[in-house]
Amino acid sequence: MAEDSDLEKTEAPSQRRLDKAREEGQVVQSRELSTFAVLMAGGGALWAMAGSMGTGFAQLLRSGLQFDTALADDPSRLLTRLAQQTGDALLILAPVLGLLALAALAAPMLLHGWLFTGKAVAPKFSRIDPLSGIKRMLSAHGLVEMSKALAKVVLLGGVAVWLLWHDQEAIVGLASQSAPNAIAHMGDLLGRGFLFISGAMIFIVIADVPFQLWNHHRKLKMTREELRQEARESEGDPQLKARVRQMQREVARRRMMAEIPHADVVVTNPTHYAVALKYRDGEMRAPRVVAKGADLVAAKIRALALENGVPLLEAPPLARALYAHTDLGDEIPAALYAAVAEVLAYVFQLRRAREVGGHVPDMPVDLPVPPELDPQAAS
Repeated sequence: MAEDSDLEKTEAPSQRRLDKAREEGQVVQSRELSTFAVLMAGGGALWAMAGSMGTGFAQLLRSGLQFDTALADDPSRLLTRLAQQTGDALLILAPVLGLLALAALAAPMLLHGWLFTGKAVAPKFSRIDPLSGIKRMLSAHGLVEMSKALAKVVLLGGVAVWLLWHDQEAIVGLASQSAPNAIAHMGDLLGRGFLFISGAMIFIVIADVPFQLWNHHRKLKMTREELRQEARESEGDPQLKARVRQMQREVARRRMMAEIPHADVVVTNPTHYAVALKYRDGEMRAPRVVAKGADLVAAKIRALALENGVPLLEAPPLARALYAHTDLGDEIPAALYAAVAEVLAYVFQLRRAREVGGHVPDMPVDLPVPPELDPQAAS
């Protein structure tokens, strides 16, 4: 039962899944919204610019029907005249065509924003597979599309019938009007009727857009196993991450061990802790911790210090305080300045005695370590 639930798509899609789907062109799309926007933009433009467009086309028609003797004498000029009139017709239609193009681009952007990808238009042979087409027609999505088509027929047909019934007197009255008035009145009736019929699609759009949003989200749902696999891919395999962390610790340990021969002193517990300190006058504001460790690591630090002639100083409270309150590369706490200063003074005197001879200094005892910095004293 648990395995079955892990294979069911019950989980909301992750952001990575949504981003990947968007890159592949899988976004929310509503053909009804696009159709509604284009029809309303086109109908509104035609209704608003019907007068100027009618005048323009009337002039174009008159000029086209005028007899030009030059064209009769030189038929080759006919193509030039045809191209000129075609260009004039396109200029008249340019505002309407521009609004249609703008509506066709703006409507999808309301749902998924600006998106340009070639993957959505890449050829897929499954789209022309007859069996796949039949499956799509008989699927739940196909039934929904068929229901929308029937709803559009009923709704738009009903609005058209209502308009014909409402404007029947005006339509019949066109026969009694003069030709110019009848044409203008008929254009107004057609434009208004087109807008009413197109506007009725708003009810289809109101139902379709939420459905497309829900359906898109449903298609991108993930199984629990897919979520776990995605987490492993994005965050990495736990075993591999543990191996990487282990290697990083090993590299850091080797780097730390390489600093011990250059340290000035190693403060010990004497067996449990070891902390190596280094100070360069003029280069550092205060001594720094270049190595530290406990138990086995502390033993390696002490052994490496002995091999390289680095002095060892047994000062348990100071070793515990340095180990507990510093990290590698940190300066020592200000509260330990006095204690460490005594240690370094001892080290420098010892180094001078070894180099030029003389009295060997006594190892400092009872170093001034604040009790609150010593974990053992604090406990």
